[in-house]
Amino acid sequence: MTAPSNLAAVPAIALNSGATIPQLGFGTFQIAAADAKAVTLAALEAGYRHIDTAEMYGNEKEVGQAIAESGLARAEVYVTSKLNNGFHARADALAAFDRTLDDLGLESIDLFLIHWPLPAVGDYVETWTAMEEMARSGRVASIGVSNFQQAHLQRLFDETDTVPAVNQIEVHPYLTQDTLRAFNNAHGIVTEAWSPLAQGGVLGDPVITAIADRVGRTAAQVTLRWHLQRGDVVFPKSVTRARVDENFALFDFELTDGDLASITALNRDERTGPNPDEFNYIP
Repeated sequence: MTAPSNLAAVPAIALNSGATIPQLGFGTFQIAAADAKAVTLAALEAGYRHIDTAEMYGNEKEVGQAIAESGLARAEVYVTSKLNNGFHARADALAAFDRTLDDLGLESIDLFLIHWPLPAVGDYVETWTAMEEMARSGRVASIGVSNFQQAHLQRLFDETDTVPAVNQIEVHPYLTQDTLRAFNNAHGIVTEAWSPLAQGGVLGDPVITAIADRVGRTAAQVTLRWHLQRGDVVFPKSVTRARVDENFALFDFELTDGDLASITALNRDERTGPNPDEFNYIP
């Protein structure tokens, strides 16, 4: 696979683990297993070198097949996966991590996350100590969390030895998460933004479309550029090749400070997904 000419334009963000992470990635949430290999291959062909998956998504095997068939060296592709909610006990978490590696067909991955804190269950500290074991084994370069609120993070700080490298949370112009993002930043945690387009809900917003018209870009590109200039890692998802390419073309324009402020002012504290303080689903 020939590297696209704009590949070097994707910034790398330093993590507290000593590793780095590409700021733009490709998300595989809600991509059916039957489609995941072809779509992931298309993303890699477009230039993405950061793939985000999860055991809960049911497509790790197909994502792994795409990476294997891409012809890219393993070191060229940054791979993230996540621990499913039913495996928070130490032994279960360690076994689940082994299954993830097997399904992906990889000896190691770059980032592994606790997918949800499950506050009513309350066992995520035990889970985090298992994650620390995974990191010590050398089979995962960085460990982190997803959907953790300040109180969940503070408990990890108080009761364990490792600060998460990232916190993957829902962020978009209607849910800017400025307080939690600032808390992450103050503790050396990189914020990753899932649902960066609010499942398409922000694309018709007149503020965003007006900026898009002015700069000659799509509303999706403007929204993703807003994320990047705020410093978050972002990984849009699409099964349409034209949109996969469009979402990668973000590095030859910039938004003004006024544009950034106008988009941030759209905040409604409006979620498209579950509230982490209330979500306790175990499959």
